[in-house]
Amino acid sequence: MALLEIKRDACTGCGLCIQVCPFGALALDSENIITVSEACTGCGACVPECPTGALSLPEVEKKESADLDTYQGVWVWVEQCNGRASSISWEMIGKGKRLAARRGTILTACVLGHEAEPIAREAIAFGADRVFLVDDPTLKVYRTDPYARCLVELVKKYRPEIFLLGASTRGRDLAGAVATYLYTGLTADCTGLEIEEGSNLLLQIRPAFGGNIMATIKCENYRPQMATVRHHVFEMPVPDHSRQGQIIREKAVLLEEQIATRVLDLIVEKNEVNIADAKIIVSGGRGLKGPEGFTIIHELADVLGGAVGASRAAVDAGWISYAHQVGQTGRTVRPDLYIACGISGAIQHQAGMRTSKIIVAINKDPEAPIFQIADYGIVGDLFTVVPALTRALKKRLNK
Repeated sequence: MALLEIKRDACTGCGLCIQVCPFGALALDSENIITVSEACTGCGACVPECPTGALSLPEVEKKESADLDTYQGVWVWVEQCNGRASSISWEMIGKGKRLAARRGTILTACVLGHEAEPIAREAIAFGADRVFLVDDPTLKVYRTDPYARCLVELVKKYRPEIFLLGASTRGRDLAGAVATYLYTGLTADCTGLEIEEGSNLLLQIRPAFGGNIMATIKCENYRPQMATVRHHVFEMPVPDHSRQGQIIREKAVLLEEQIATRVLDLIVEKNEVNIADAKIIVSGGRGLKGPEGFTIIHELADVLGGAVGASRAAVDAGWISYAHQVGQTGRTVRPDLYIACGISGAIQHQAGMRTSKIIVAINKDPEAPIFQIADYGIVGDLFTVVPALTRALKKRLNK
């Protein structure tokens, strides 16, 4: 049933609404009056364009509880670019598999792209039980409308209970569009996902109020329960290429001529700093006292073959570029070794690095919060400790 209502006696057939409809849901009938098809998602783009007020979007009524019981399964959107899947998607697959097991259901991956069947098979290897594959030239490069429309139609058809997306640039854009069209809730940038005992609701955990509290959010009355999760929050599963799964092919929804945007070129920004994938990170904070303090951080990172990170305080002070920032407003990292030098360890910083395998903290304040999550802690002056550590490692590593 279409969501949009049309006052036939007020419609003049001007066609302005047809031009702005992102889903091609509007058309003129034989009497030159607007009609609406099932493709309408109720996005409301057409309503303000109508000069006669013939279009309206009635308030969507709350879904009855019985209707929610028809939603089943955990879905993950697999982000891909140029035929390669983003590792954040496999992290979502790993977590989605555990959530599906808790709910006693299956895990479904959604793969959209062109000539993307290898990615669909890869999704099965990483843990998906089923893959919806929409393979079409219109989906070769990411554009919001065709991607969102495909996922919206899949959700309407198969009714998942939980839908997860990576909180990348594309994932944030796509999740917001899909949630809006579906009139459901969305929690962005989660740092934890769990199933609540008793209610079986998805508990969506994320920092709030500038990272000063951790909020647990539930979507009780609408489905699917949607969340985006930042990179490196969950551990990537080990692929098993012997796994078997079902690939279901679905058709794209929009034709190329129905898509308002065109991608003329993709310009990849070169960035020498890639802390997100680094196995070893040495980070500096306010305790370095100035940009010159990062000299000893660079020296230690070089000896270990690692990357240099920084707290927000150091970046905001202009001591080092934003590309190095670790934390809630920077990058989320998951290295094998994270050395925090002169970083107090506020919750905002912890949100970006607490999943590191080994955390070493160097701080002269024994009460610094960073010591609460550190595997090893050194209480002392970092300007003495870090150079001494660098000299010892050089000797030990014969450098």
